[in-house]
Amino acid sequence: MRMLRWSGGVTLKDKVRNEHIRGSFKVAEIAEKAKESRLRWYGHVMRRPDDHVVKKCLSMDTKKRGKGRPPTTWLTKVRKDLKDKGMTDDDAKERTKWRHMIGKADPV
Repeated sequence: MRMLRWSGGVTLKDKVRNEHIRGSFKVAEIAEKAKESRLRWYGHVMRRPDDHVVKKCLSMDTKKRGKGRPPTTWLTKVRKDLKDKGMTDDDAKERTKWRHMIGKADPV
């Protein structure tokens, strides 16, 4: 965000909201781009054969956790992203459909 502010000649003292700066440069939010990247990689892995090492690692059992809140893992974030977008694992089988569903293109 600092680079966009510098490029636009806007300082924090100007009290211009980040959404306005991102809109003027037509740049998407970083969180949305990270979500898109996670889902893109997940779709890539899900299209792999079942005997592939990476796909096997996703289904591995983890050790029993202790007390407290469980740590946030990559897979739990992906599951949440899928739920937010209303998608399932089976949607990843069709690549073009998957790309259209996960795409958060930069605003034009």
